[in-house]
Amino acid sequence: MGPASIRPLLQHMKTLSSTCTSAPVICSLRMPRAGLWRGPACTLVHQRSISVEKAFTHHGSELTDRESRLLDRLYNGLVGGQRASLAESITLVETQHPRKKELAQVLLQRVLAFRQEQERLSGGKPVAFRVGLSGPPGAGKSSFIEVLGKMLTGKGHKVSVLAVDPSSCTTGGSLMGDKTRMTELSRDMNAFIRPSPTSGTLGGVTRTTNESIVLCEGAGYDIVLVETVGVGQSEFAVADMVDLFVLLIPPAGGDELQGIKRGIIEKADLVVVTKSDGELVVPARKIQAEYTSALKLLRKKSKTWKPKVVRVSSHTCQGVPELWDVMLQFRDTMLASGELQARRQEQQKVWLWSLIQENALQHFREHPAVQAGLPEMEWRVTQGNISPGLAADLLLKAFRSPQ
Repeated sequence: MGPASIRPLLQHMKTLSSTCTSAPVICSLRMPRAGLWRGPACTLVHQRSISVEKAFTHHGSELTDRESRLLDRLYNGLVGGQRASLAESITLVETQHPRKKELAQVLLQRVLAFRQEQERLSGGKPVAFRVGLSGPPGAGKSSFIEVLGKMLTGKGHKVSVLAVDPSSCTTGGSLMGDKTRMTELSRDMNAFIRPSPTSGTLGGVTRTTNESIVLCEGAGYDIVLVETVGVGQSEFAVADMVDLFVLLIPPAGGDELQGIKRGIIEKADLVVVTKSDGELVVPARKIQAEYTSALKLLRKKSKTWKPKVVRVSSHTCQGVPELWDVMLQFRDTMLASGELQARRQEQQKVWLWSLIQENALQHFREHPAVQAGLPEMEWRVTQGNISPGLAADLLLKAFRSPQ
């Protein structure tokens, strides 16, 4: 089937495109009612409008009595520090059911308002310290988190752990089960552990991990630890949702500087060499020296913080209290300079566009015209009849054309 056979399709797309011309879209800025949105909302005068106030009023007005009671129960239990309500709320934001996703956004908005009020009362200081933990398999991440978590709960902190597990290709459930490996911490009433299967998400960080952090903070957990699957794309994702990104490295693991991507090291605010006890003390010191030298050659991530390399042992707890002191030093330094607040604001924009891209692709795939033409376009591309670029242009024109 040659290029001439797609000319009718091209002509049809051209006709659709020409009939879809519309009047100019005028964008005006206005402020909705106070308390719902702190930034300007862009109102599109022609046909469509973007209004945060209308969106949540619409969701709220459509709630049934049962849904209202559910949201009230979850919210009151969440801000009251009930772990069962927190777990149920995270399940709600992880759901793929369209209606439940709308309910989750209503709940999240209420929790966000509560968190903003808490931050206002504390003089603008964040209510929680977010720490991302990652490293290659076998680095001892779960053991380290349990030791650190027990130490923090002993100091009066409330600790939540969001452990992102690889998913089974058969059932979609978690493979590693980090909660079962943190036996002591999971029994601590001041700790909350939530394993989340990746469910096929690229890089291992689910799209709802950021929302789960908000719920944990609303429930009163002042330390939020996010553990990722290993060394890969997930590190770049989790680094865009935490205040401090920690890279854990085991000693005697071969040429570590070659085995771990340079970009991940650049993302790290703190490098921790684990298992520094017994016969591994000497290799751990060697790895610490190598990374200390390597970090000097990399581009600085922060203007006020210089990444450090420390050694710890989860078996003997040696170095863990000193590591926490370094973490607090990072938080105080970043808060004093204003970088922490700026980083969080930038992270919100990153996740906004990430969710827009994900949802836009989903809407594109579900569009009737795209679903009708996609098999033929894929076949023509695989046969070499048309280029992938032309096929993409045709599908996008079908997506933009009126039905």
